[in-house]
Amino acid sequence: MTERTPRLSRLRRVVPEGRSSRAAAVARAARPAEVRGGRARRRGAQPKVVALGGGMGLSASLAALRRITGDLTAVVTVADDGGSSGRLRDELGVLPPGDLRKALAALCGDDDWGQTWARVIQHRFQSQGDLHDHAVGNLLIVALWEQLGDHVQALDLVGKLLGAHGRVLPMSAVPLELQALVKGHDPERPEDVDTVRGQATVALTPGEVQSVHLVPHDPPAVPEAVAAVLDADWVVLGPGSWFSSVIPHLLVPELLDALTETKARKVLSLNLAPQPGETEGFSPQRHLEVLGRHAPKLALDVVLADEAAVPDRDSLTEAAKRLGAAVELAPVARTDGSPRHDPELLAAAYDRIFRMHGRIGPWR
Repeated sequence: MTERTPRLSRLRRVVPEGRSSRAAAVARAARPAEVRGGRARRRGAQPKVVALGGGMGLSASLAALRRITGDLTAVVTVADDGGSSGRLRDELGVLPPGDLRKALAALCGDDDWGQTWARVIQHRFQSQGDLHDHAVGNLLIVALWEQLGDHVQALDLVGKLLGAHGRVLPMSAVPLELQALVKGHDPERPEDVDTVRGQATVALTPGEVQSVHLVPHDPPAVPEAVAAVLDADWVVLGPGSWFSSVIPHLLVPELLDALTETKARKVLSLNLAPQPGETEGFSPQRHLEVLGRHAPKLALDVVLADEAAVPDRDSLTEAAKRLGAAVELAPVARTDGSPRHDPELLAAAYDRIFRMHGRIGPWR
């Protein structure tokens, strides 16, 4: 139980008519699936899985998870400030759509319809003008946000158009700035600790990231994201850029409350290799130590790692125990030698974890 529990309890109560629409939306969305919308959940139904992250790491997880469950929700970071997303964010004041677009593309099916739309929304214009390097999907998402005035409704509509095998939600309804304390960001002052601003800059820093935080410091979570975590059977965190895609979810107070309070089991999927710049030289166990420092009261159930990427299994096991988790090692990397996850192998690993570590909550 965390110090934020009272606020989460307020979110989970039914809010009387006339109270804030945001709190009321959480209360409506958080009602058990057995009564929500009048649709009962069948016994033996597929597990409800929520995946948290951003960028290519989350895409890898979603491409695997959609193969083993039809009840899948992605909760995506919204701190990106580079490329097409950064330009749209600066010009229009919108959420950065890029990681949301990537998640939607990952949820597209393997049939012609799904793969065609995945290519379309990922397509980037090449020109000498203002459209250069803008992704089609970014423009589509932002256009629907402006038309509908509702982030969640617009993303649901894009998902329906694509035939996505799951739902995509932003973790917050306001654009966020990622800031980091970095030692040696300036190579000429290797011992100095500076504040580095912006996800793109943090991801490429030549220094050592000490910690990260969000601006604003207490951003509101999207109510549907909170409800999804509370109603899940499994929550999957990672893989992905550790400081800029994975940890930010733990810095949104209402989302951290939900992760702490949910009856879902939680699996953390480690990266296949350190990320140049952001986690250069990190061991697998150091990834866990960093996560634990940012969310000391968060407990995990399973840590998934590729067996070939763990040189010291005993140290990883000890680090996982401090978070309450068991370690599961499995071959999940592509066979071409690149540090990328294979969707089929990762799907098999998740499926085995879900079965071995028990069915809990409404899935049982």
